[in-house]
Amino acid sequence: MVELWSLGFVFVAGLITAFATGLGALPFFFLSDIGDRWNVALWGIASGIMLSASVFGLVLEALGAYVHVSLGGLSVDPIPHQDLLLLAGGLAAGVLLVYVAHDVIEAAEVDPQQYAEADFKKLVLILGVLTVHSFPEGVAVGVSFADLGVQGGTQIFGFVVPLLAIFMTIAISIHNVPEGVAISIPLRSMGVPNWKLVWWSVFSSLPQPIGAVIAFYFVRTAREFLPAGFGFAAGAMIYLVLTEFIPEARDVGRSLPDDGRRELIGGLVAGVAVMLPLAFI
Repeated sequence: MVELWSLGFVFVAGLITAFATGLGALPFFFLSDIGDRWNVALWGIASGIMLSASVFGLVLEALGAYVHVSLGGLSVDPIPHQDLLLLAGGLAAGVLLVYVAHDVIEAAEVDPQQYAEADFKKLVLILGVLTVHSFPEGVAVGVSFADLGVQGGTQIFGFVVPLLAIFMTIAISIHNVPEGVAISIPLRSMGVPNWKLVWWSVFSSLPQPIGAVIAFYFVRTAREFLPAGFGFAAGAMIYLVLTEFIPEARDVGRSLPDDGRRELIGGLVAGVAVMLPLAFI
């Protein structure tokens, strides 16, 4: 049985990642625009964070009993075929979810103007579209809390929190900041007030705490499928990076010298450099 307090704790963690999206709108309170160079770098940082969190956080955690990472190197014990199949199946399912989400988003044809002047029906449509887009990120947070309350984590407000959960919450929160910038740019061009930029940025990530709670409940009640849960979250995030974040950065960087490759690569390296040390902890 999953305790109510643990569900609430995971929901708050997911809510933190959602609120972090609103930080992407704050620069517009002080600047009239965000330059393409910085935008490309931000997308690169987000991509590096997500990739390192997926590979060095989720995938290694899925095989944590068999893969040993230290500053001295990497060692791998024989891995049961069942765990490998669960991990591979989870990775494939995560990719499939994002692939289907792409089709839903493309078919919905949501006009950004609806963000500024949306009636109830339009709000329901937008929420449905954004759910399939940001749900995998919430899943990643929820899965990372699988060992909440188990000895060996870090004490936070009296709760034993897994290091992976801290790692993933930070990773998704930082990743959400440039996403908030991306959401705010078209709204700002339509004259939407600054405080509404913050609101709509946060709104776009509200499915994350819901996804976090659902994923957490699943992995706590069916722990034998934990490798599949980690694989699902990792597959979804890796596919998001390869099909959305990096292409978005390339599109924004077309006006820059060398198509913004230096900014993108620099951001990727910075994102990995920020999160990689946490993987060894």
